[in-house]
Amino acid sequence: MNTRRIVLALTCLAVAGLGAAFLLLRGDKASQVATVVSALVAVAALGVAVWAALPRRRSRGLRVADTGDARAGAGGTAVSGLTAPGAAAGSDPGTVEVERTGPADATGGGDATSGIRLT
Repeated sequence: MNTRRIVLALTCLAVAGLGAAFLLLRGDKASQVATVVSALVAVAALGVAVWAALPRRRSRGLRVADTGDARAGAGGTAVSGLTAPGAAAGSDPGTVEVERTGPADATGGGDATSGIRLT
């Protein structure tokens, strides 16, 4: 279950719990509880709104250096450096640095990359 579904389930449980509490409490007591709950929810909503408006901290990115040799046999793949999903895959690794990658050899009929391979 992802985070969004968990938040939705917890919200539904909270609404059901408060509804039951208001049915069990009568008159002034229910009104007092509703006032306190409303104030707490308003402060929480304000905090979430401010948090959502703040800029996200960017990832530091990836750094790969001094990799070794890579050899690909028939039908194989060898990468001396980094394999990462491309922008089309919806992943943003941030800044990517690849330095001093080793030799990549595909003489055996495979596919070899020295540096970065975006999938």
